Amino acid sequence: MCQTQRLAGHVEEQLLERNRVCEEFFSREAGRLAFACREMAERFLKGGRLLAFGRGPYSTDAQHVSVEFVHPVIVGKRALPALDLSAAFSAWIETLLRPEDMVMGFGPPEGDPDVQTALDWAQSRHAMTFALPGSRGSYAVEPATDHPFIHQEVIEILYHTLWETVHVFFEHRELGHDVGESAFLYPFLGQEKQSTTGVLEQVEESIRMKVADDARLRWQTAREAAGPISDATEAIRERVLAGGKLILFGNGGSATDANDFALDCVLPPAGYRPVPAVSLSLEPANITAIANDVGAEVIFLRQLIAQALPNDVAVAISTSGGSRNVIATLEEARKRGLATVALLGYDGGEVLRRGLADFPLVVRSDYIPRIQEVQASVYHIIRESLESCLDA
Repeated sequence: MCQTQRLAGHVEEQLLERNRVCEEFFSREAGRLAFACREMAERFLKGGRLLAFGRGPYSTDAQHVSVEFVHPVIVGKRALPALDLSAAFSAWIETLLRPEDMVMGFGPPEGDPDVQTALDWAQSRHAMTFALPGSRGSYAVEPATDHPFIHQEVIEILYHTLWETVHVFFEHRELGHDVGESAFLYPFLGQEKQSTTGVLEQVEESIRMKVADDARLRWQTAREAAGPISDATEAIRERVLAGGKLILFGNGGSATDANDFALDCVLPPAGYRPVPAVSLSLEPANITAIANDVGAEVIFLRQLIAQALPNDVAVAISTSGGSRNVIATLEEARKRGLATVALLGYDGGEVLRRGLADFPLVVRSDYIPRIQEVQASVYHIIRESLESCLDA
């Protein structure tokens, strides 16, 4: 039996360890990130696109980048062109690349030689390249840690920072003074026209402030949710040992997190054993068929009905806790006797108020990128804690 008290202590310890790694990394990288964001804004204004790719779990980072730039979570921000090319990245890069484009490659802490080769080719054609991680590129970073899950969480904060800051530079350069709904993130821009050179130092400081906000949110989650996270892990352990699987689902950025969690289970890092899991968000043909023929509210519900078995665990990921297709699927899961886990943001939303999850894990923030960053820490810690629990 996994000792819940010991596991709760491990959860808290791991959340706080992530704070240390992130703060050290971004204290070094904030200045370079600000410059990179300014160049990205200039390339977008010239018609450039962001082309992202990775393999295995790192393909979900490319998915996340694409949805963040094309469908920004801040209302009123314009869509910026981005594509996830993970399925055949070398061929697509060679076919689609233009000199004004930006190319972003993701991989494990030790890097991915094929990803680096594609980035090198793109840079030779004058594209801006991001090696995440890597030793060569317009912006290349050495990994902050060799821990695969923490590494991926650091990289998620990095590309969220790029997305947030590109919008600031993009609008500042184009409009001169009006930063729209980004003003609450960057109040120093105000209403007076400034050169972007003068903004760089202030943007650099704002990046450090966002990481500090992340750290406070992880600390709060460690204090409030370490016990519930360990309880959820124990419940998942019991179901998996009884022959069950995880069934994951979510929308948008939460869909990419559901996909990542599922891939971390079935295609784990070295030293971890596979755990049965599927992501309903990783089924575009099913999703589009159901949405077209019936409606978006049942895109996960219909799939759950087809896939669920008695010992399974339904795992919903939602920043709002109010998505109707998530609520409908959790309702069905409860009817079928599945264990239900929900990673939520804000105040837990309708999922928490209606008691639709046996294990609601709430990251109490009202800003979606920060919620998603800490939710990634939570499900990664569940995954690594599950490993030790399966031995218990």
